[in-house]
Amino acid sequence: MTDNTAVSPQDQAQILAQAMPYIRKFHGKTLVIKYGGNAMTDPALQQAFAEDVVLLKLVGMNPVVVHGGGPQIENALSRLGKKGEFIQGMRVTDAETMEVVEWVLGGEVQQDIVGMINRAGGKAVGLTGRDGGLIRAQKLRLVDSQDPSKEYDVGQVGDIVAIDPSVLKALQDDAFIPVVSPIGFGENNESYNINADVVAAKLATVLQAEKLLMLTNIRGVLDKEGNLLTELTPHRIDELCADGTISGGMIPKIAGALDAAKSGVNAVHIIDGRVPHAMLLEVLSEQAFGTMIRSR
Repeated sequence: MTDNTAVSPQDQAQILAQAMPYIRKFHGKTLVIKYGGNAMTDPALQQAFAEDVVLLKLVGMNPVVVHGGGPQIENALSRLGKKGEFIQGMRVTDAETMEVVEWVLGGEVQQDIVGMINRAGGKAVGLTGRDGGLIRAQKLRLVDSQDPSKEYDVGQVGDIVAIDPSVLKALQDDAFIPVVSPIGFGENNESYNINADVVAAKLATVLQAEKLLMLTNIRGVLDKEGNLLTELTPHRIDELCADGTISGGMIPKIAGALDAAKSGVNAVHIIDGRVPHAMLLEVLSEQAFGTMIRSR
């Protein structure tokens, strides 16, 4: 646990008292957390993340974790002599790459996160989109962002058809913390690699989550000069995509966040996962670490 020796008992009591309104406000509410970036690879940040998730569950909230694993997939592919290819932020996924994605995300990465949360005192359960028929998908039709008449074949990359959240709700009701790998299944039982930001956003929408928290390796969305944009509207997002400020892997992240905001998720935050306990500070204080996406 984090060392509290520098904080006096009075200050600790004050901190707890200040968190009380937020605990009351979000008690019983669902929080969908997209876990990625440095927070997944730095041991101190991993521990802080696990402690935060367990604490949120203990005070009566319902965290659902959706994880990525791009660097881990890249490492596994390079060991096989394959090089990752991306088009508009989406990983091109042939059959061999899909096998790697499944065993890295649904095996190694997922179980590491489950073990971490359990070690911090929680009860985590790992799921892929197959479990309980959670995520049904179809092949993604990726249209060129500049030329709508042009389409890319990115292999077994999935577009979500439907989400059945019943398995998540059953786990939440029984005090478990779901950890979801972004792998869907098609009508012929084929597997699909789905962008984790998109899965997190769709889950937040279907579960009518109070908050969608997306951990990143940057302070939030930055303008051309590197200044943090603390709030974004749909119109401003269109402008930033048009001038190239939002590009690459940030496109599906922002698109998913905006879709969730428009579909009833009360607050969507892109936050700096490099800051220890940034997620806890976002939920239980006025302190903000990143960009909030507004629906209008």
